[in-house]
Amino acid sequence: MTESSVPQKSYGVLQKTKLKTFSDEAVEQIRNLGYAVVNSEYTATELKSISNEFGHTRENYIKEHGEAKLKSFNEFCTIRSPLTHGSECFLKLALNKNVLSIVEKLISGKFILNQQNGVINPAKENYNQGIWHRDLPYQHFVSSTPLAINALFCVDDFTLDNGAIFVLPASHKSDVFPSENYIKKSAVQVEAKAGSFILLDCMVFHAGGRNITELDRRAVNHVYNIPYFKQQINIPLNIKDVDLSVEEKEILGFNYMEPASVIDYLASRL
Repeated sequence: MTESSVPQKSYGVLQKTKLKTFSDEAVEQIRNLGYAVVNSEYTATELKSISNEFGHTRENYIKEHGEAKLKSFNEFCTIRSPLTHGSECFLKLALNKNVLSIVEKLISGKFILNQQNGVINPAKENYNQGIWHRDLPYQHFVSSTPLAINALFCVDDFTLDNGAIFVLPASHKSDVFPSENYIKKSAVQVEAKAGSFILLDCMVFHAGGRNITELDRRAVNHVYNIPYFKQQINIPLNIKDVDLSVEEKEILGFNYMEPASVIDYLASRL
């Protein structure tokens, strides 16, 4: 089926979604199917810099925490909270305008960055994200609007061979995990170019594919959610001194840290 063969006209329709901005199409698809691919609009030079910085950050991360220790925790293919490691490029990723313009249309009211993690799908090895899950795990409910949005930045191309992410379209609308037969028939593997963001409603079931190439496939994952969820790692207490706007501080959670006392709570009300 080609795009030109899809019927365009309709009858008996009283209401129709109208697309006004570049982000509206992604918003519509995420609401209906639970996922969409969005261009970050970074230049080739910027993408190369991000790729290099990812490599340097992972190398330093392993030196700091130890390869054997990370492997014993099944954490060797993850870089926790890279934006707190002093690299400005990861902070910019978390504050990407294209992504935030979509998240603010999907999440009603305020939202914060819950977590940012570098993720590596290793070449020809088992992948700890290669099993079906939601990014709000252990939850079996649906909501009328998203509670959290996943924004997976592709440092490398996501291809069928290097383990591009699998999704179960519209599974954010169903309470329970579907049957094996349904998964086999309905799962979709999402290819995307380096520099793209793959956005998911966090209640969509998804899984990384198997990487059968000779090279690791790398990405940086972000979860944005309503402020009622705790951050995976407290970002405001760990971020380096940077010049942040009021809006950026809010997104990074500066306004939503748990008060340590009644006095702190009352002060926060100001």
